[in-house]
Amino acid sequence: MCVCVCGLSIFEPEFAKGISASVLRCLQARYMADTFYTNAGCTLVALNPFKPVPQLYSPELMREYHAAPQPQKLKPHVFTVGEQTYRNVKSLIEPVNQSIVVSGESGAGKTWTSRCLMKFYAVVAASPTSWESHKIAERIEQRILNSNPVMEAFGNACTLRNNNSSRFGKFIQLQLNRAQQLVGATVQTYLLEKTRVVCQAFSERNFHIFYQICKGASEDERLQWHLPEGAAFSWLPNPERSLEGSVRTAASLLGLQEDVLLKTVQIRTIRAGRQQQVFQKPCPRAECDTRRDCLAKLIYARLFDWLVSVINSSICADTNSWTTFIGLLDVYGFESFPNNSLEQLCINYANEKLQQHFVAHYLRAQQEEYAAEDLEWSFISYQDNQPCLDLIEGSPISICSLINEECRLNRPSSAAQLQTRIETALAGSPCLGHNKLSREPSFIVVHYAGPVRYHTGGLVEKNKDPIPPELTGLLQQSQDPLLLGLFPTNPKEKTQEEPSGQSRAPVLTVVSKFKASLEQLLQVLHSTTPHYIRCIKPNSQGQAQTFVQEEVLSQLEACGLVETIHISAAGFPIRVSHQNFVERYKLLRRLRPRTSSGPHGPYPAKGLPEWCPHAKEATLEPLLHDILHTLPVLTQTKATPGDLAEAMPTPVHCGRTKVFMADSMLELLECGRAQVLEQCARCIQSGWRRHRQRKQERQRQAAILIQAAIRSWLTRKRIQRLHAAATVIKRTWQKWRIRMACLAAEELDDVEEKHLSQAPGSLSTSPLQTKLLEAVIRLWPLGLVLTNTAMGVGSFQRKLVVWACLQLPRGSPSSYTVQTAQQDQAGVTSIRAMPQGSIKFHCKKSPLRYADICPEPSPYSVTGFNQILLERHRLIHM
Repeated sequence: MCVCVCGLSIFEPEFAKGISASVLRCLQARYMADTFYTNAGCTLVALNPFKPVPQLYSPELMREYHAAPQPQKLKPHVFTVGEQTYRNVKSLIEPVNQSIVVSGESGAGKTWTSRCLMKFYAVVAASPTSWESHKIAERIEQRILNSNPVMEAFGNACTLRNNNSSRFGKFIQLQLNRAQQLVGATVQTYLLEKTRVVCQAFSERNFHIFYQICKGASEDERLQWHLPEGAAFSWLPNPERSLEGSVRTAASLLGLQEDVLLKTVQIRTIRAGRQQQVFQKPCPRAECDTRRDCLAKLIYARLFDWLVSVINSSICADTNSWTTFIGLLDVYGFESFPNNSLEQLCINYANEKLQQHFVAHYLRAQQEEYAAEDLEWSFISYQDNQPCLDLIEGSPISICSLINEECRLNRPSSAAQLQTRIETALAGSPCLGHNKLSREPSFIVVHYAGPVRYHTGGLVEKNKDPIPPELTGLLQQSQDPLLLGLFPTNPKEKTQEEPSGQSRAPVLTVVSKFKASLEQLLQVLHSTTPHYIRCIKPNSQGQAQTFVQEEVLSQLEACGLVETIHISAAGFPIRVSHQNFVERYKLLRRLRPRTSSGPHGPYPAKGLPEWCPHAKEATLEPLLHDILHTLPVLTQTKATPGDLAEAMPTPVHCGRTKVFMADSMLELLECGRAQVLEQCARCIQSGWRRHRQRKQERQRQAAILIQAAIRSWLTRKRIQRLHAAATVIKRTWQKWRIRMACLAAEELDDVEEKHLSQAPGSLSTSPLQTKLLEAVIRLWPLGLVLTNTAMGVGSFQRKLVVWACLQLPRGSPSSYTVQTAQQDQAGVTSIRAMPQGSIKFHCKKSPLRYADICPEPSPYSVTGFNQILLERHRLIHM
């Protein structure tokens, strides 16, 4: 058996002997090569680089992981977890809400990792097609990212382990609609360390906001806040300033009267007796300091809650507009200081609960589920922190119950007495220890990350967190509008120290409130599909390129990474119900061969996976059988010809209700599904192209037929119009020719009878000749015909007619001779005389051939329209 961790192969013998050392060496090699993310089983290990790394969180890299078909094949990155959770929300395999638990010690980089995940979701969860959705995602992204500096300023502080340590826990809920688009978000906070406002450990600082105000306030703000130039932050009272001056400044900033503020801090109001008589008792100096600190913590806690509510009101979406969410849990890491009190106890208690959630989800749940599904499983021993949780929160007696009981007794608490009660009542717990050499009363709790010593001094007082009612009433009298909003006047509201009548209600302590909120958070995590990112701090000095093996190894063993790698390699982390498995992978039956799968089939029975002997629904069994029979085909298709040994089916098992498989099998199934979908897509595309081509061909043929019909109809109509026009012209010409011939014949007969006796050689211009010439000119077409006749017209008349028809210059006709055709010649041949000038027709296009051609100009001066000469008559100069 071989498991791949961080790119290295760890075989079974070495895995059994020292997997911790192997993983440690692998992490160190990758860290020195500037590779800060590593997959360890089902968990992503994130090493803090302690230096800026260019392009490690760029938007281009976000889009690359988002667009990758299989992001798990890319380099391990926080974006891989982000993309996996985003795809699981819209996946068909149990689409439920997702959550990412970012855990680790203080200074390991949890806050930075959460910030990168929020940036990633803001980029990928915006619709690229919808401008409105893109603007909404941009607005939410900007508001979420802009809220981080504000919340870190009021909730983070510089500690011995981390310069920007989160002193509160937060659960960010990113809200998505049905289209998996980011439409809103909400922030829920846990256990703000408000005691840091009035008390810090040695070499530690208060919250960032106080130092930022002193450093960056403008001149007007310094005057308004009574902050001198160059002033440094320090908690009251300052040794160089008088108490009356500090009270005056505080009263001015709070909008209160100075004497009322001083009286409330110095005098305690007591109600006693059945008549609830009021007594005023001066407080000693220690109690005055306590009341002063209580006032400061109360104001700061309410201010922080108001800030969170303002942020939520600006980024939270309507309940009806979102359907699923992705949760980011950034909780404070495990802490162990020289002086640990109630804050460290609550923080470590929360880490114990989260560790138990991890163990229950990935280790114990797998073993129990395998047993319930009748799968053979070799149980692996792992570190169970349930005894530690029983010590802290168990029933009926635990550390929390004993501390709460001391608060309910309402008596002066003794640190030594509390230590004795804890050691006596919980002596049988294996996780409880004590240090006999310690001078201060304390007890030791052996956590999953190591033993921590807690001092009992002041533990009960911090758990009470008393808020005197006169302090709340004082702040309700403020003239500042913000304070009036933080402390509204509500007569029905009763404080912890105001019991109703003789019945004394249980006191609501810090531990009980924190436990209730933690249980609520765990209920949300149990209803989601969790993903884990373990942040590791390479060294406690915060130096780059420095890897301390001892510190890293202790963190690896404490957070359960060794067991995670072991069980992930040996088990089946992917579990899908039968119904969802069939719905998603029923397409793979297309890949199954058509031959039978009997004893002589292509796949022997021993090579097949374990089938479904315990399927509850009989209808799903044959479908599962068909799907699982395709696994050898998928394996052989994916394997290369030389890797026949690797072509065997990957282990997959069918339980009573679920199908169990490894990551490699899920990848194989997804590849096969993608292959089938690609084939179906190609088939659809080819069918559509064929249909479109046929449709286009039919449309083209129809267009051709229509065009041919239109052309035929237009041609027929045109021919009909031309034929009609030619017929009209022909008939009109025939009528005109006959009429002209008749008129010419009548006139020529009259002239020939009257002047028959005149000599033909005389060409004197007499009136009669002039009239005859004019008549011949008017009838020149018929005259040309008469000149060619052999009988009826004398030579003189013929010459006269020719001369008149050709419009020769007036002179002696005898100077021109016209040679007529001989009578013995057969037939009459005519030629077309080329006229002078251009010839125009008053129609668009003549049906006669060459009718539209403009003839060339004649070298002669003879003009006329289409003058016809006989072929044998040549014009000669007499």
